[in-house]
Amino acid sequence: MTTDNPGKLGRLWVRLVGIVTTLAGLYFIGGGGWLAWLGGSWYFIIAGILLLLSGVLIVRRKLAGAAMFGVVLVWTAVWSLWEVGLQFWPLFSRLFAPAAGAMLIAFTVPLLTSERKTRRLSVGVGALLAVGVVTAFISSFQPKGIIRNEDVQASSDKAHDIAPNSGRKDWPAWAGDTKGSRFSTLSDITPENVKDLKVAWTAHTGEAVVPDKGDAEDQNTPLQVGDSLFVCTAYTSLISYDIDSGKEKWRYTAGRGNSTYQRCRGIGYFDATSAKNVAEPGQPLDASVSPQRLFFPTGDGRLVAIDAHTGKPAANFGDNGVVDLKVGMGEVKPGYYQQSSAPLVAGNLVIVGGRVIDNFETNEPPGVIRAFDAVTGKLVWAWDPGNPNVTREPLSPEGYTRGTPNVWVGMSYDQALGMVYLPTGNATPDFFGGERTPEDDKYSSSVVALNVNNGRPVWHFQTVHHDLWDFDATGTPLLYDIKNDDGSVTPALAESTKTGMTYLLDRRTGKPVAPIEERPVPQGNLPGERYSPTQPYSSMPGIGNETLTESAMWGATPFDQLMCRIRFKSSRYEGIFTPPGLDMAIQYPGSLGGINWGGVSVDPTTNLMFVNDLRLGLYYKMVAAKDIPPGQGTSEGMGWIVQKGLPFGSLRERLMSPLGVPCQAPPFGTMTAIDLKTRKIAWQIPVGTVQDTGPLGIPVGLQMPLGMPTLGPSLATRSGLLFFAGTQDFYLRAFNSHTGEEVWKSRLPVGSQSGPITYRSEKTGKQYVVIFAGGSPHSPQRGDNIIAYALPE
Repeated sequence: MTTDNPGKLGRLWVRLVGIVTTLAGLYFIGGGGWLAWLGGSWYFIIAGILLLLSGVLIVRRKLAGAAMFGVVLVWTAVWSLWEVGLQFWPLFSRLFAPAAGAMLIAFTVPLLTSERKTRRLSVGVGALLAVGVVTAFISSFQPKGIIRNEDVQASSDKAHDIAPNSGRKDWPAWAGDTKGSRFSTLSDITPENVKDLKVAWTAHTGEAVVPDKGDAEDQNTPLQVGDSLFVCTAYTSLISYDIDSGKEKWRYTAGRGNSTYQRCRGIGYFDATSAKNVAEPGQPLDASVSPQRLFFPTGDGRLVAIDAHTGKPAANFGDNGVVDLKVGMGEVKPGYYQQSSAPLVAGNLVIVGGRVIDNFETNEPPGVIRAFDAVTGKLVWAWDPGNPNVTREPLSPEGYTRGTPNVWVGMSYDQALGMVYLPTGNATPDFFGGERTPEDDKYSSSVVALNVNNGRPVWHFQTVHHDLWDFDATGTPLLYDIKNDDGSVTPALAESTKTGMTYLLDRRTGKPVAPIEERPVPQGNLPGERYSPTQPYSSMPGIGNETLTESAMWGATPFDQLMCRIRFKSSRYEGIFTPPGLDMAIQYPGSLGGINWGGVSVDPTTNLMFVNDLRLGLYYKMVAAKDIPPGQGTSEGMGWIVQKGLPFGSLRERLMSPLGVPCQAPPFGTMTAIDLKTRKIAWQIPVGTVQDTGPLGIPVGLQMPLGMPTLGPSLATRSGLLFFAGTQDFYLRAFNSHTGEEVWKSRLPVGSQSGPITYRSEKTGKQYVVIFAGGSPHSPQRGDNIIAYALPE
């Protein structure tokens, strides 16, 4: 029965509701039919037919149209519960939009009938649905999927103790020390008083990155020694600030960066008055010129030694303070080689690897590791992964072996054992390995331990065999002593990787501490390629590497979820090590991780290691070189990738919905605490909201804690705090490191990819927490802010 005269506006509204419902039905029928043909869920095509009938009936002002939509809602609810159970975000994606649509149609029913009883019932149903929609919306502001393992936390509390404020007061290395710990014993700022933390001062570099001028990102973790804070910029400046006021003390500008990849993640610090001579043990070091100096890597492949007090080049280092790292490297095209991470200072050696441009061509610059005398700049030793006979200078006029695996992230150093630990990438190009040599494969995607005195390999462990996925070993190796129940100590090394796996090894020998199993993996059929029959799976908890299914596909609405399901079902997917091929395949984790260069931090008083991750998959295929469109392939990341010199390039895109939302269900990034003794998760929380990002790149402006992709390091303190800023919203946060509870946050002017540091001023006695906020990749907003926090007087 229809109402006699709903009015012109009412009729227009009914028609609009009916047309929108009809279009939704047609979309679901088309996409759902495609999905069903691919072997996927039949839900969408059935729902589409029902929506089409509902829309047509509503346009004709038939009450049965509203009833039909009610059937769709019930059908959706039953299907959703069957498919994903009571998981909040998967249910939200499936039910929120249909419930909101049913609510509008319920309130439209009075325009379809003159029966008062039906009108009152429909308004009541609409009100009930409105309550449900509002309740779900409010609930979306509460974190979901939190893991808290009380048993693991309880066992952690019994671990060995370290007295508060008993360690260093400075932050003299990228990770605070050479062991990758990112831990401080400073304990004035606690979970109880961190709520009182305020901005003490703000400084500016004056060199905010311009997003559309080259590939530049501010990712610097500052250093602090004495009364000076040292910050480097993407545009090759090194600046010293007073630690109590933020006043600039001096500035050195190296100039001549590059336009392809501009980063300065960190610098090295050396004190000749206290450093041990590991190059010539027992010999004193000449500390007469610039005894305290900084090692500053530039974007064009130079290493500059700067007097820490004056900002002037150290005259006795290299050529007036400069060592050209391109010497001995053969041909280095502009932008093809630079340092992307902090140099490692080990005794009187400054050790550098290098980042090479990915995927442009074969025969790229060498991945050689070199150690220079920190006083003179003289080359002490070199390790060439492609030629074991090289000990210092290259043996060939063409330079060190080209195209070998490189070390582009931070390294670690154990002074007691005399070993340097290197996380390696794979030989470039990344996605086809048919022409790699046995030497290329031997050390790729590995942890390599070198003797610090001579650079010779002691052991190595490979995290991915014959890597075809760009699954580098990415974390600065964490060197950690595990105290066993019998009183013995295991000197361990934890290496995090893009696969989301962490490998726990004995750092003396490279043997597993946590079991590692070689498992069979899928084999590909790309002409000219070879495949490893197995891959090493760690027994440590995996982070962000769960096996995807069609039901795991997500979207902000059912409409983009449908497209993600179609993408999933039309692509080949066989787990983490799905081999590349000529057909579309899914890679999850993607080439960003898993766990990227931010690595981990640790609290040795609780045995807890803190890991942040990002969960962005890819869909991609290999393409014969002759079939790549002319002029394409200028990117080393997404889109067309030429891989010049190989028979295949590739076409790669992020696994995202048409709205630019990751296709798998949230969280898209977490912070996880893993007990290194029990090897279990103590807690895991989603980190980051959609306040400063969202569908189509438009900030939502709401603090919905979905857990967003993270990039950058964390900081743990003895007082039980964990600081982190590498989220996609503009905040520095502090968590209770024992429980994962967020206890404080401060709004930043822009995002940050930098690591927080902490130090105590000898002058004022204050403990500061400092963060560099220069922007993050997902947002065009950039800044040049160094922000220091302290407790009030």
